[in-house]
Amino acid sequence: MNGVAVHPRAGLLWLLRPKLRTRINRARTDEGRTFKALLLGFVGLFFWTLIFAVIFRMLLYFRGTQGIGDLLSAKLLGLAFLTFLMILILSNVITALSTFFLSEDLEFVVAAPVEAETVYAARLVETIVDSSWMVALLAIPLLAAYGAVYAAGPLYYVLAVTTVIPFLIIPAVAGSAVTLLLVNVFPARRTRDLLALIGLFAAAGVVALFRFLRPERLMSPDEFSSLVDFVGALQAPTSTWLPSEWASETLMSFLAGRFDWFSFAFLWSSAAAAFVIGAWLHGRFFDAGFTRAQEGAERKAGRRRSRLVDGLLGSRPPSTRVLVAKEIHVFFRDTTQWSQLILLGVLVAVYVYNITVLPLYTGEQVSFLLINAVSFLNLGLAGFVVAAIAARFVFPAISIEGRMMWLLRSSPLDVRRVFWSKYWVGTVPLLAVALPLIVVTNVVLEATPFILVLTTLTMVGVTFALTSLALGFGALYPNYDTENVAEIPTSFGGLLFMMAAVSYLAGVVILEAWPVYLYLNSRFTGGAAEVGLAPLLMGVSGAAILTALAVVLPLRAGMQRVQSIDF
Repeated sequence: MNGVAVHPRAGLLWLLRPKLRTRINRARTDEGRTFKALLLGFVGLFFWTLIFAVIFRMLLYFRGTQGIGDLLSAKLLGLAFLTFLMILILSNVITALSTFFLSEDLEFVVAAPVEAETVYAARLVETIVDSSWMVALLAIPLLAAYGAVYAAGPLYYVLAVTTVIPFLIIPAVAGSAVTLLLVNVFPARRTRDLLALIGLFAAAGVVALFRFLRPERLMSPDEFSSLVDFVGALQAPTSTWLPSEWASETLMSFLAGRFDWFSFAFLWSSAAAAFVIGAWLHGRFFDAGFTRAQEGAERKAGRRRSRLVDGLLGSRPPSTRVLVAKEIHVFFRDTTQWSQLILLGVLVAVYVYNITVLPLYTGEQVSFLLINAVSFLNLGLAGFVVAAIAARFVFPAISIEGRMMWLLRSSPLDVRRVFWSKYWVGTVPLLAVALPLIVVTNVVLEATPFILVLTTLTMVGVTFALTSLALGFGALYPNYDTENVAEIPTSFGGLLFMMAAVSYLAGVVILEAWPVYLYLNSRFTGGAAEVGLAPLLMGVSGAAILTALAVVLPLRAGMQRVQSIDF
């Protein structure tokens, strides 16, 4: 370009160096980086150990099954890679839109004397890192467990790395190509909305299909009409045309002592061919797509929502009504925010379905004990679901104000009013999810009225507490400079919130478990149905005190943090 020749490799390093230096410098200047690194390392090591232990025990059980142990192990690895592939495709489609078309430094990159293929390679590397790091981290304990169970040597781990690399490249190229073609049809910001909807519908369909196929049947050969059908189902590949099958076949054939060179070579050759095709598409369509990416998408004002807010909050001060209307408008303005409700609905439906298929009916007395125990423990699981939703929608509430936070600070509005507006806008939708979730599952399980009332009232308090924790930690650890809202829940503050939420849920369940145990034990042994008043009051009072602290302390700390910010 412009008569200046740039070596492709030098150009690639030149394009990647600023991103790398920015992340390194940000890590160096971050306050409390040592504490964050130690905490993240501890949490990562804990989850790695947990995943490794679970997969290790499963593989030991599989290998102890005569005749079909290796088939079960291969099927498990194939399903894991298939799940990874689906996640990677969806993640790359959405991430490529930001890295290739909406990044702030693209104007300088496009104007730089660098070949189009080099720009494509650099942006593809950035897309792979941003969209695949979680899958790569999850694959480490999974593949390590296979190596430990099969007593594989160092060569296996080298093979695992060289297998995962092309496996990550193929969905990245495919996702980038889909994004490139869509941007040439729609404006980039409208394409983001379209991609969000397509990705969520696809994810919802995959989750529902995977759940309703009931892969756990492979653990119950009795459900098949014959042993031949069962073995045939195990030997059948997931799909011979998917990279997930090539990757799993490569690793399992090596562990079995019959390395399949064809699958390994086919995986790498497919990745190379995909890169060449992706580079050609980039050179052919990127300029037109980048031009269209500068176009904006018109958005209509939510007048109907504003009138609804005015009707519901007619008795409140005008400032409160305006703040609530603003929060709702900001939520619905970004399709990537509200469209996730589709996926949320599917996950809730799958959650309820999983409860219905639990094998709890094994006898009258035993079934009574199991049903009510599961109904009570479901409180913790439902609370975790609510915490995950709060991390996605409530935790970023302060950060999404961005650089406009100084407007709220310089206005005559009280910070407490801003916080309470965000709190109630987050609490009401979470209650709309939490209460049906806990009530429907208890009704489906036919839990006793005592368990139904106790868990429902507890869930109300848990929802208030989780909203407060999410909002408080979001204010204590804000990220005002991010371009992608989806990155906020995965930050250090998001990790601390989830740890605090899990600890709080564990505390509530433990405090209430004692009176619930006494009640179930008395009914199970044929004694009086009533629970002793003292343990019941102690357990419920302890949970109520813990909930009150979880509501008050985070909100107060968050308000003080926002008030102390100097813009």
